[in-house]
Amino acid sequence: MTPPTALAVDEARARLHELTVIDVRTPGEFAGGHLPGALNVPLDRIRRALPDIRHAAARSDVLVVCASGARSGNACRILAENGVAAATLLGGTASWAAGGNGLSRPEGTAGATWGMERQVRFTAGTVVLLGLLLGLLVHPAFQLVSAAIAAGLVLSALTGTCGMAAVLARLPHNRPRAADLDAALEVLRGR
Repeated sequence: MTPPTALAVDEARARLHELTVIDVRTPGEFAGGHLPGALNVPLDRIRRALPDIRHAAARSDVLVVCASGARSGNACRILAENGVAAATLLGGTASWAAGGNGLSRPEGTAGATWGMERQVRFTAGTVVLLGLLLGLLVHPAFQLVSAAIAAGLVLSALTGTCGMAAVLARLPHNRPRAADLDAALEVLRGR
């Protein structure tokens, strides 16, 4: 299998008007800032959206975006396995913003939601610290919690997936607007 095609920020900016941009982050992350015109189809819902993405891809090139490029790369692989060619944005929305490009936000959102990578780092660090402290103060067996998180992080690095991110993505603060997927699919059908 070939790796997904990647577009640099400058190329994506120049072609933005002709691309169907799909942001695979959680709705909470999407509300915090996304590429202009992007549609929010979270990674865990990408298979459900396949027919509509395929319909849009027949009319324009598809650019898949996330915070850094990891989730969008996974989405591109899923799409490719199902006959849909798509590119990913090199460096994700972080590179887009670092390049001086503006991010859009839905009306009424403050954009205060942390990105998924930051949420994972905070949660992993907190659980490891708690496991170590409880291991010292209560019972040494609590150190196994820290070991489990460390093993999960190693597995995440080796596989390019993250179980903790998958769990965190389902929390209510990461899904503030449940109806957005239907609206995004409707737009994809119309393209």
